[in-house]
Amino acid sequence: MSDAQKKIEALLQCLVAEGKERGVQVAAYLNGELVVDAWAGIANAATGLPVTGDTLFPVFSTTKGIAATLIHLLVERGQLTYETRIAEVWPEFGANGKENITVRQALNHTSAIPYMPEGIGPAELCDWPTMCAAIAQLKPAWEPGTKHEYHAVTYSWIVGEVACRVAGRPFPELVQEEICRPLGIANMFVGIPDEVEPRVAILEEIFEEPQKPLPIGEPQSVSQFMWPLHEWMNRPDSRRACIPASNGIMDARSIAKHYAALLPGGVDGVELLPPERIRLATQFEKGIPHAGGYQFVGNPELLGTVELPAFGHGGYGGSNAFADPKHRLAVGLTKNLFSKQGATELILSELKSALGIG
Repeated sequence: MSDAQKKIEALLQCLVAEGKERGVQVAAYLNGELVVDAWAGIANAATGLPVTGDTLFPVFSTTKGIAATLIHLLVERGQLTYETRIAEVWPEFGANGKENITVRQALNHTSAIPYMPEGIGPAELCDWPTMCAAIAQLKPAWEPGTKHEYHAVTYSWIVGEVACRVAGRPFPELVQEEICRPLGIANMFVGIPDEVEPRVAILEEIFEEPQKPLPIGEPQSVSQFMWPLHEWMNRPDSRRACIPASNGIMDARSIAKHYAALLPGGVDGVELLPPERIRLATQFEKGIPHAGGYQFVGNPELLGTVELPAFGHGGYGGSNAFADPKHRLAVGLTKNLFSKQGATELILSELKSALGIG
């Protein structure tokens, strides 16, 4: 067992004992090798089910990075470009002033449709054709491409349906065939099958002032009925739906391996995308904290000077995953207790320190 593995195991156990975390996993690949694969705590406080390396955690917006990778794979194969107008592959989407919105704008959260359709409930949210039809009828909230605003949930169908239309396959199938199968990943889902339900961690949330939706009548980037979000993702229907912005369920090892495969040289002989594609996908644009569907990691003021910046995506409650090309590091972090005491930043800091990375 490496020193880094021992240090992170001890840290996670301490955080659980202190009540800062309930259940947590951390995995890290360095130079294509799995160097940390640690976990601690409880997956289900009601039953006492312990976390293992194969426990599955809902990771919310960390899922967006998976959807982005699928788009970049299609672009790399020449089936799509970043400047392709979405209406070219999804004609219905061009309604109501959206005819010129591009794939790049969708990935970078500048497509001007961040607000959820009105009149939907849990049943509609879990139905892919219904949501795609509703998204296609939305009107841009401003001139597309002129303003960045996080598309918290609508990203699911804007980006996801483009991938489905171009590839000719359902989104969950794309995840399994294009990412999981080449990498030998068994624990990454956007819409779980029934048989893995017993392995999914139960989410808890402890906030003195929980986040709340905007008042009814105001535009909602996250629909009113989805709050509180931890309860929404504890629902069986929410876990089985396909919502690529928000409801991925996976373990830390799988999401870390996905990002390891985006680094130069890849992992286990698999490089999902070449370095030049990653460079194009993560080009920094001032004022936009996203590029190519990923979030930048690091100092925003320095990003424009970095040839291959660290990139990935975090999720509500503290899940996180990223790739750092400079250090050939890929990390995945999953957890099930959401609180102000959450230790995501501390864990990532201590992980880099244990690996000798500044």
